[in-house]
Amino acid sequence: MRRSILSCALLLCASFPLQAAGPTTIPEAALKRADALRQQALADDTGWKVVESLTTEVGPRLAGSEADARAVAWAQAKFKQLGFDKVWTEPVTFPKWERRSEHAQVLGANAQPLLVTALGGSAGGTVEGEIVRFADLDALQAAPAGSLAGKIAFVDFQMHKKQDGGDYRYGGGIRGRGPSEAIKKGAIGFLMRSAGTTPHRVVNTGITRYEEGLTPIPAAAVSIPDADQLARLVARGPVKVRLALDCGWDGQATSYNVIGQITGRSKPGEIVLTGGHLDSWDLGTGAIDDAAGIGISMAAAKLAGQLRPARTIRVVAFANEEQGLYGGRAYAQAHAKEIAQHVIAAESDFGADHIYGFSSNADAHAKGAIETIAAALKPLDVAYLPGQGDPESDIGPMAQLGMRWAWLGHDGTDYFDLHHNADDTLDKIDPKVLAQNVAAYAVFLYLAAEAKGDFGSAPVPAGANKEAH
Repeated sequence: MRRSILSCALLLCASFPLQAAGPTTIPEAALKRADALRQQALADDTGWKVVESLTTEVGPRLAGSEADARAVAWAQAKFKQLGFDKVWTEPVTFPKWERRSEHAQVLGANAQPLLVTALGGSAGGTVEGEIVRFADLDALQAAPAGSLAGKIAFVDFQMHKKQDGGDYRYGGGIRGRGPSEAIKKGAIGFLMRSAGTTPHRVVNTGITRYEEGLTPIPAAAVSIPDADQLARLVARGPVKVRLALDCGWDGQATSYNVIGQITGRSKPGEIVLTGGHLDSWDLGTGAIDDAAGIGISMAAAKLAGQLRPARTIRVVAFANEEQGLYGGRAYAQAHAKEIAQHVIAAESDFGADHIYGFSSNADAHAKGAIETIAAALKPLDVAYLPGQGDPESDIGPMAQLGMRWAWLGHDGTDYFDLHHNADDTLDKIDPKVLAQNVAAYAVFLYLAAEAKGDFGSAPVPAGANKEAH
């Protein structure tokens, strides 16, 4: 959020020395090196090798699973292999959810199987009942109290493809809030059209949460072709479905944020932060979500770090983003007193398609530096789009505390064809496009680490409204 000059000054004086007044700039020598760095990164395959390694050697990495632990060990080894001079872990504890089996079928005269997957966090159990179709979450919320007693709610909202993935706010909202709304109306189970855009018969999972005080019910998504089938059947008359889920919470688990950094040559205490999340859902191999982010950030930091920039470049492979930003929140808690030292951050957690846009919430005195970085990204076909974008997932908690962020926006038109489903595998990533991603992040990281002056990171004053933008 924007703070008054006075409140910023008072807060900074309490903990950190004031920096010299004046605009933040990018040295001309750094810009010349960035041109060469951009070309080097486009020809470099480090990002691809990292993604291939993680998805092949570890595969799906559900938080708290044995594979999650192997991913932590993998990340530590990979940082060291890539030449990061400091590598460490920080613990992250969270409730452990397990998926064991899932089945559903239409009963009666039109009996047939349905392809479903339990929503993360769903309760287990077997229920049978007539389904009641709703066009969207608003329609479910408008249903009379008790009207779904003994029945299964079916929310049939179709997401559409958009470059910014904007429809996910509706699809993801149904997944998050729909089961609780169904319980309030008396439902014994919950089904939803998969929160995705693929025509393939795969299902998108993702976390749901039940409101406190409600008794959880089995909650699942059905593939888009199966949702179409259910809609056609409902149009012909009542449809009864059996939904059987074997899944649920099983105590606590501890994983780790894995952190690697390349220490700055002259300002080692000032950090340019990047990263992605190490965990994934368990249906595919988590290639675009988010092995790509791990590969992009590790490779970009390695390439930028080879130029020995003034500031430290730090990469975080965040734990358990998928079930509630646990790693991002833990990092913010552990580093809450270091907001000003985190001069700016940019995370990669929206796939591996072409990066088309760049923006930042840096303060006004750093606008010139941001525009200079944008110009350095233009040869990669990245447009400067001030006012667009967000800090992405895991760095959001630090942004809420006052850390400045940049956005390198991936084209999300096809992202939800793969997001959280079994098609999220390595073959969906184009190595050349991934190299463009790495090049964009490498240029940003290097120039931010060489900038003369800061970008405005400062702790949010106590009691102030916290915003990530």
